[in-house]
Amino acid sequence: MAEALKRRIGFGLLTAYGVGTMVGAGIYVLVGAVAADAGIWAPLAFLLAGVIAVPTALSYGEFASRLPEAAGPALFVREGFGLPWLGLAVGLTIAASGTISAAAVLRGGTGYLVAVTGLPFEATVIALGGALIAVAVVGVLESLALAAVLTVVEVLGLVMVVAVGATTVPSADFAMPEGVAWSGVMAGAVLAFFAFVGFEDIVNMAEEVRAPERTLPRAILAALAITAVLYGLVSWAAVRAVPLAELGGSERPLALVWQAARGGDAQFLSLIAVAAALNGVLAQIVMASRVLFGLGRRHPALGGFHHAHPRLGTPVRATALVGAAVIAGALLLPVADLAGLTSTLLLAVFALVNASLIVVKRRAPAAPFRVPGAVPVFGLVAALAALGASLWGLAA
Repeated sequence: MAEALKRRIGFGLLTAYGVGTMVGAGIYVLVGAVAADAGIWAPLAFLLAGVIAVPTALSYGEFASRLPEAAGPALFVREGFGLPWLGLAVGLTIAASGTISAAAVLRGGTGYLVAVTGLPFEATVIALGGALIAVAVVGVLESLALAAVLTVVEVLGLVMVVAVGATTVPSADFAMPEGVAWSGVMAGAVLAFFAFVGFEDIVNMAEEVRAPERTLPRAILAALAITAVLYGLVSWAAVRAVPLAELGGSERPLALVWQAARGGDAQFLSLIAVAAALNGVLAQIVMASRVLFGLGRRHPALGGFHHAHPRLGTPVRATALVGAAVIAGALLLPVADLAGLTSTLLLAVFALVNASLIVVKRRAPAAPFRVPGAVPVFGLVAALAALGASLWGLAA
């Protein structure tokens, strides 16, 4: 019975995987929501959110170089606090959040596709979900290659939006105010922070990455930088082309950019949103199955998931379970509310990982990739601040 995953992933595919998990389908709605808070300063809010995410990304990078295993964050927390139950709780939280997030994105992406094609919703959910499970089972290289293709399609669509937004006649609202509205920028940055949740998925691919001690930190930082630039440019094009009141109240802000510049119904953006959704679902199925695989190594109750197919080199049992749960969630659950809750849980995980690194660095300073001691401290503060804002939003 094989228990080793195959190391087939290099820097390029891993970075594309990270970009795909972060950008995802959310960019098609989040730009308008951030603009509602930050107004013309929405690009600054996105860039600030990216900066806030950097310390935690660096903490993940150092931990990944120390402990390059699947279910990385669970292992990080276990290593830092010496509490196996807390590591297990973190791992299950990550696997559940990935599954619920994938269900939400599959439901949303199917909605886009059904609107364009008229296909039946339930059958389309099952067909798309089944196809993605099959790709994930066949092999990690095949999965990430498809994810990379979908990421390229998605990024090209975003580049087209930026190009038309940059060349159309500016909206009357696109005028530089006298000073930065920092209260709105900070509110927008807290919301935009969720646009960068996804970089942590990269570390769960550790056992299938070549030279993980070197490749993982580089891919995490590269994916974060690319995503921050993309969000900054897209939000700039949006606030330049569309009046702020219209932009902030829309669930299809990028379609508004295209319509303002070129007219038409911008249906092709719906198809790109489908590609983005499929990318996000595939990425989460791959990630969550690796978390279960890693947890199975150290927790006997989950030992059945620590099994890789001898020929395919993928965790087939874990992938099948996660994929089935994603399809069921997309069909049955009020996933929108659950997805908001899982974002809050992930921020708690970020805080725990940063706190764990503070402890581990004091105990064993040397690491293949090492960050200054202040980095996890800043990451902990940023995660706790974002967590507080998220809990405030859930309670409101």
